[in-house]
Amino acid sequence: MFIERPPRWFRRMFPGAVFRLPSPPGGRKRVYLTFDDGPIPEATPWVLDVLDRYGAKATFFMVGQNVERNPQLLEEVKRRGHAVGNHTLHHIKGTVSSDVSYLRDTVEGFRLTGSCLFRPPHGWLHPKRFNILKKHYKVIMYDLVTRDYSKRLTSEDVVENVRRYARDGSVVVFHDSLKSLPRLREALPASLEWLRSEGYDFELLTEL
Repeated sequence: MFIERPPRWFRRMFPGAVFRLPSPPGGRKRVYLTFDDGPIPEATPWVLDVLDRYGAKATFFMVGQNVERNPQLLEEVKRRGHAVGNHTLHHIKGTVSSDVSYLRDTVEGFRLTGSCLFRPPHGWLHPKRFNILKKHYKVIMYDLVTRDYSKRLTSEDVVENVRRYARDGSVVVFHDSLKSLPRLREALPASLEWLRSEGYDFELLTEL
């Protein structure tokens, strides 16, 4: 559960970051779908088609070097009415990089995506860097990680994570990546079907 839904002590490390956005009293239930690590031609167009099929909108946290390789996919995501976020230039790992290299990588990711929405790769950000970055970006964390990237899980396991942990206002993490695609092909449509049946609307993080 620590991975799928971060505990309160973890959330308290990042005051002001977005983990969950519950609806106001009497409002319709909603979730915020997000996709990390793209855009790539093997996965992102397929994800876009599935989202269209269910009338769902999502925010794509893009790796800058993937945008450099596939600029047309950045434009296609925006053309279809989705939002874009910054996931650094190289999907840089915060536990092994210096402060300077991490911040430089983030700035380069911003240059390529043009988005002030920022999600740290691997879901982790040193508190010192967070305090710097939150002055310039809206840091988006997560309330539910589907773990679609894990080879230890099946598609059914990923859907079960959605069923078990999704709640009103959840920021939900999927991935439009080669690593996730074997599970995503079945898990994404099934997850969207279930969320719709439970009365959830899909909203963009740019509507904050």
